[in-house]
Amino acid sequence: MRLFLLCLGLSLLATAPVASAQSMTDQVDFSTDAYTKSEMSRADIEAGIKALKTGEKLNLSGKALNNLDLSNMDLRQVNLQAARLMHANLSHSNLDGVNLDSAWSLKSNWSGANLRGASMFQTQLQGADLDGADLSGAHIAGDFSKASMKDAILDGANLSPNESNQSMGLMRGTFRNTNLDGASFKGANMHRALIEFSSLQRANFTGANMSAAELGGSNFDGADFNDADIADADFTSATTVGIKNIEAAKNKNRAKGLATSP
Repeated sequence: MRLFLLCLGLSLLATAPVASAQSMTDQVDFSTDAYTKSEMSRADIEAGIKALKTGEKLNLSGKALNNLDLSNMDLRQVNLQAARLMHANLSHSNLDGVNLDSAWSLKSNWSGANLRGASMFQTQLQGADLDGADLSGAHIAGDFSKASMKDAILDGANLSPNESNQSMGLMRGTFRNTNLDGASFKGANMHRALIEFSSLQRANFTGANMSAAELGGSNFDGADFNDADIADADFTSATTVGIKNIEAAKNKNRAKGLATSP
C-alpha cells in the first residue's frame, strides 16, 4: 500500500523521477496549472459533502485545489490523498482522520486545524503555517521543513519510519528549520525522526520515544524531557542548556552530543 502511494505521489511530478523521496520540490515546476489553479470551488466541495450518504466519502484524490479558502470547514468525509493544496487556507478546519498521503500543500495555512489521527505519509507541507494545529495521533512521515508549528499538539503522533518498507528512501517526520516553540510531543513516537536546526523552545517531550532521533543544531531551551527515551538521539550542536527534567529522561547516557551544563 505504501509503495502504491509513493508511486502515486511521484506520478504527479511535472518532471523526471527524483533521487530522494523527501527532496522532491527541486524537481517540480510549481508554475504549472497543476500547482497554481483549482479544479473546484469551495461551493463545489460543500455541495459534494452535503450530497454524501451515510458512510460515503467525497473523493478528491489527486485534485488540484490550489489557493482555495477551505477554512472552518468540516472535511472529515473527504479523501485528500495526493491532492494539491498549494497556498490554500484550511485554518480551523476539521480534518480528523483524513487521508492526506502524498498531498502537496506548501506555504498554506493550517493554523488551528484539527488533524487528529490524520494520515500524512509523504505529505509536503514545507513553509506552511500550522500554529496551534492538533496533530495528536497522526501518522507523520512527511516534510514540514521551514513550517511554523508554534504550540502545535503532536501528542501520541507517529513520526517514525516504517523500517520494513523503505525501498525508495527513509520516509519519516522531517522538520528542518521548523519553528516548534511550545509544541507538545507527549507520548509521541519520534524514533529516527529528523528535527534539525529547528526551534523547540518550551516544547514538551514527556514520555516520548526519541531514540535515534536526529536533532542536530536545534534549540531545546526550556523543553521538558521528563520520562523521554533519548537512547542514541543525536544532539550534536544543539542548544540543550536550560532544558528541563533531563535527569528524568531514559537512557541519557546513550544520547550523543548532549551538553546540559552552562
